[in-house]
Amino acid sequence: MAKQKVALLIPAGQRPKFVLGLAPTDLEVTWVDLSLPDEEKVARCQDADAIIAMPPWFPANILKSCPQVKLVQTLTSGYNRLDIEGIIDLGIPVANNGGVNAATMAEHTIGFMLTLCRRMVELHNSVKGGRWQGGLNADHLMEIAGKTVGIVGLGAVGQALAKRLKGFDVRTIYHTRSEVPMEIQHELDASAVSLDQLLLESDFVTLHVPLTPKTRGMIGEQELAMMKPSSFLLNTCRGPVIDETALYRALKDGSIAGAGLDVFEREPIPDDSSLLQLDNVVFSPHMSGSSHEGTSRSVQFAYANVKRVLGGQAPQSLVSRDRSNVGSGPQSVLHRG
Repeated sequence: MAKQKVALLIPAGQRPKFVLGLAPTDLEVTWVDLSLPDEEKVARCQDADAIIAMPPWFPANILKSCPQVKLVQTLTSGYNRLDIEGIIDLGIPVANNGGVNAATMAEHTIGFMLTLCRRMVELHNSVKGGRWQGGLNADHLMEIAGKTVGIVGLGAVGQALAKRLKGFDVRTIYHTRSEVPMEIQHELDASAVSLDQLLLESDFVTLHVPLTPKTRGMIGEQELAMMKPSSFLLNTCRGPVIDETALYRALKDGSIAGAGLDVFEREPIPDDSSLLQLDNVVFSPHMSGSSHEGTSRSVQFAYANVKRVLGGQAPQSLVSRDRSNVGSGPQSVLHRG
């Protein structure tokens, strides 16, 4: 019996050999470099039964020439660059990585919190610069303990973060669009509040939402004005969730104390970005979801989900037409075949 075929759409710089090395022996997996012209991608994908993509971007029109494709599976949690509506209109379900990098992103977020509270970048630079304490004293440094952490979006990442925060003796509140069962709230020791209340009360506001028309620009001038002057804003989801112009003004005039940013409106962040001029921001280059362990889990989940669909079952971690993620459990879906 011929093996079912999977096209792996990954740029050369994203370790395709590593991903190929984890492929199940009962699938025929072919690497397709995303930098190839569209006609070459079509030629290599047209007989594929499924597509795995990282990063998740390629023209939906490629799929019109791939009649056998029954699933588009991403290796990332984000999928905002995919034409979700166009792909679903072709009868093809889209699934993301099932939140398997949630632990990685939660740890990165806590790293931002510790770095900002303890001013680790300044302490590091002062020692390297021969200034020892660099003019900093105890009044410049803070503890996380006793603070209020507001989590916007209590999906897989938000829940992983709340779970880890229990060991930091903080008060955890959250705002999310879907109802969270009481048993999960009790397990996480987290309380549901409105977005306004979260912004007003939190010492740390941390964003963990997908980029959709509803979340684009959800943190702007009005929302930043609600935050405490001593509070920090953390973003590891998607850059356009924040109005960067408004954020720069809030950071510049001291309306908020600082920010930890892994994602930006434009990536890579332009060299002339005004945010780079600020000393109260900690940056990372869109790698909050990256780790050796997380990548391995993501790849293994992707292959398992592909096999699930090609075996006639419904996919897990399905992305809906409105660009929301409808969970990591099996979902009913109509698809090709």
